[in-house]
Amino acid sequence: MTLLAGKNAIVYGGGGRIGTAVASAFAEEGARVFLAGRTRARLEEVASRIRAAGGSAEVAEVDALDARSVDDHADAVAAEGGLDISFNLITHGDVQGTPLIDMELADYERPVLTAVRTQFLTARAAARHMVKQRSGVLLFFGGAGEPVREFSVGGLQVAFHALEAMRRQLAAELGPHGVRAVTLRTGGIPETLPAGFPGREELEENIAGKTMLGRAATLADVGAVAAFVASDRARTMTASTVNVSCGALVD
Repeated sequence: MTLLAGKNAIVYGGGGRIGTAVASAFAEEGARVFLAGRTRARLEEVASRIRAAGGSAEVAEVDALDARSVDDHADAVAAEGGLDISFNLITHGDVQGTPLIDMELADYERPVLTAVRTQFLTARAAARHMVKQRSGVLLFFGGAGEPVREFSVGGLQVAFHALEAMRRQLAAELGPHGVRAVTLRTGGIPETLPAGFPGREELEENIAGKTMLGRAATLADVGAVAAFVASDRARTMTASTVNVSCGALVD
């Protein structure tokens, strides 16, 4: 029996590296995956791979920063048998590698404003349907962490802290309706770093060096954990953070 058989899952940013891994894991566990994003060609590529592996995937162009676009898509998915899982993995436009004292205000605040806006819109759209069916899971990614000394991350940690505050409030308000809210947190995923990223090799070594297992989490690791957390086997988990860091983050 697959973990997510009969479930409908929206993955925003389904064409990105993490979104692809999560969507593939969801489909492998039996979910019908709805890939949402702004670049249809990339989404279709991911959907084709999922279908070739025997999974079910649908594609839709959705602007996850636009309320009407998000609401209309969520309504359409819910009409297809319910909306069980919502995971927003769009990029936040953060600038990294630049010290705060050298950073422009726009670059600092962009990830904060983007993260809060998109997560609010997608969580709200999904939760409205989940409350009616008295079940569902809102997944968050990132998690609030300690200040990073070795590398300048701009407004990224501020964005993560804001999302954690939102997740806690959603968990409290939606819990009585059977809806869960959980954050997946890693210590960094080297596979997500683009080629030519400044200091990439040093950063990769730093990520792995901080773990207790001597290796960093992979995209496949994140997908597998996300599928479990989204399943009914994790039905007791809400208002919590799941550590997918190979021991880099100590709770």
